[in-house]
Amino acid sequence: MTKIIVDGTEIEVPAGYTLLQAAEEAGAEVPRFCYHDRLSVAGNCRMCLVEVKGGPPKPAASCAMSVRDLRPGPNGEPPEIFTKTPMVKKAREGVMEFLLINHPLDCPICDQGGECDLQDQAMAYGVDSSRFSENKRAVEDKYIGPLVKTIMTRCIHCTRCVRFSTEVAGVTDLGMTGRGEDAEITTYLESAMTSELQGNVIDLCPVGALTSKPYAFKARPWELTKTEGVDVMDAVGSAIRIDTRGREVMRIMPRLNEAVNEEWISDKTRFIWDGLGSQRLDRPYIRESGKLRASSWQEAFDLIAERVKANTPEHVGAIGGDLASVEDLYALKTLMKSIGSPNYDCRQDGTVLDPKDGRASYLFNTSIEGIEDADALLIIGSNPRHEAAVLNARIRKRWRMSEFPIALIGEQNDLTYDYEYLGAGPDSLKSLSDSKSGFGKILREAERPMILIGQGALTRKDSAGILGAIAKLAVDTGVVTEGWNGFSVLHTAAARVGGLDIGFVPEDGGLKTAEMLSAAGKGDLLTLFLAGADEIDLDALGSAFVVYVGTHGDKAAHRADVILPAATYTEKSGTYVNTEGRVQYTPRAAFPPGDAREDWAIYRALSDVLGSPIAFNSLDQLRAQLYSEFSHLAAIDQVALQESGQIEKLTKKTGSIKSDAFVSPVTDFYLTNPIARASKVMAECSQLALGQHVEAAE
Repeated sequence: MTKIIVDGTEIEVPAGYTLLQAAEEAGAEVPRFCYHDRLSVAGNCRMCLVEVKGGPPKPAASCAMSVRDLRPGPNGEPPEIFTKTPMVKKAREGVMEFLLINHPLDCPICDQGGECDLQDQAMAYGVDSSRFSENKRAVEDKYIGPLVKTIMTRCIHCTRCVRFSTEVAGVTDLGMTGRGEDAEITTYLESAMTSELQGNVIDLCPVGALTSKPYAFKARPWELTKTEGVDVMDAVGSAIRIDTRGREVMRIMPRLNEAVNEEWISDKTRFIWDGLGSQRLDRPYIRESGKLRASSWQEAFDLIAERVKANTPEHVGAIGGDLASVEDLYALKTLMKSIGSPNYDCRQDGTVLDPKDGRASYLFNTSIEGIEDADALLIIGSNPRHEAAVLNARIRKRWRMSEFPIALIGEQNDLTYDYEYLGAGPDSLKSLSDSKSGFGKILREAERPMILIGQGALTRKDSAGILGAIAKLAVDTGVVTEGWNGFSVLHTAAARVGGLDIGFVPEDGGLKTAEMLSAAGKGDLLTLFLAGADEIDLDALGSAFVVYVGTHGDKAAHRADVILPAATYTEKSGTYVNTEGRVQYTPRAAFPPGDAREDWAIYRALSDVLGSPIAFNSLDQLRAQLYSEFSHLAAIDQVALQESGQIEKLTKKTGSIKSDAFVSPVTDFYLTNPIARASKVMAECSQLALGQHVEAAE
């Protein structure tokens, strides 16, 4: 630690701190445009100028000068800097005057208005006039894709977008061409950006040069009600802010959460909002003579009760979807138990993971933040760039920090970082386990190695044997040791860990998802509840009576005999558990349309009609019952510690293993759930990505 005096206040900071960081540590405010905590230092906006005592008679850029560069006073006094002297004030006014030479007067019609760093800092540090009377420079707008709108005349060349794309997103889409007055930020050939994180440049842009294309001219920030929530587009559980006007979600923004998403979110998370109001189910429907007609809740409930009561409990089943909250699944489980059915499952993709094997057997035990502590990584059956784009950025961050050997078994894709390709399927896994050299040796010699297991390895018919083999590899190579558990399962569904936590899996003698589908096709399962479960083989259901509790007119709604309209994740208060086991709470930001209701309330009302009322009448009562049964779910934003010994038990799982290649379950990053498939923006992105993929293949 080094002592330094900032505006008369003496503090101790690490020698590697920049003067800007040291000043902020002392409570001083230093304006900036190009500097960002998570990006490399560019030092090209010069707005962060400070005065250094004993230094040259000119201000210094505080972002590009570190504390160790300062010299002590003549008698050994700590170095001293000033952030409010007349020299600094005059320098900042001069810099602001230069920045505004070519900046257009777009403030009244600019989407960045009210959230613009340039606007704010011009008011705080600028002057009321300019000495430049020449014509302003104009720059042609660029096309960089359907998500980010460009008005490049406003650009001040801070290069935040360029550095983010290169360093965090791992793509070289953006760069600067030309010099001086001809300098421009562009994608060179004016092609669309290819990153799944490109929307973050909107937040990074300190002016209105890069704004949200779908949100353009929709609303002003002061019109919006802001609600802090959690994303459910993947299993990462990114912290988000949901901005609404009235009953409508207008945009989704990231929130800071160092342990999960830092301050980034994926494009699917950010731009999904137009799908929340499109193709919505807003009233109950009943299918008659092959066609759906609108009905009342009572009529729909009576028909369901008639069919359920005509069956024995063993002939009724339920499958939980990927976007359901813990409360939704708990209410459905309680309903199924009240009618005596043992057939319910939250694993609609058929994953082999089971809560009976212990919580550590299905969690990302390293933790997302813990990726930065690992020193070797083996990826099996996963494409983290598409399955969890923000988590993939964390892997890239660790890869850039220092030497970090990475190997992959599965589909060979561009993951934005270098890796050693070991093979496509289980054969490579076996050879790695037997090998004492190569990457097997790297894992054994690493202090904190980790294995990332994707659902591509866990949703096969031979996944029990594969899971046992991976667990044995983890134990043998030191991935699981005292004080470190690198056995990390990457889920693709936001509801999966919460469902496994509350035991939303078949009771003894009950049917799993695949078994329910098979039984329905044979006529042995007569009634099936689908709680937003659209990703199953609906053609396999035969003549079964299907009750769909969902939000959109998606795949399952076209097959359903009764549709009960439910609320999306922004329209209800719910608990989710992310892939690392972190319990997260999201409040209601808007209200569901029409007659749609929250899922738990639907199951509670239906239980009365079925003659088996469940024992809660409000969400608070439901949660009290839930917490008494599963106490760890009450600890919001906490991860309950797990025993690494549970991984050793997995080594006993056996079974025949086929040599088929691992295939990622996410074939289209943009269209993975009903909300995404209802979004016009996501459809455009999907078509664009498909075209880019075809061009790359050619």
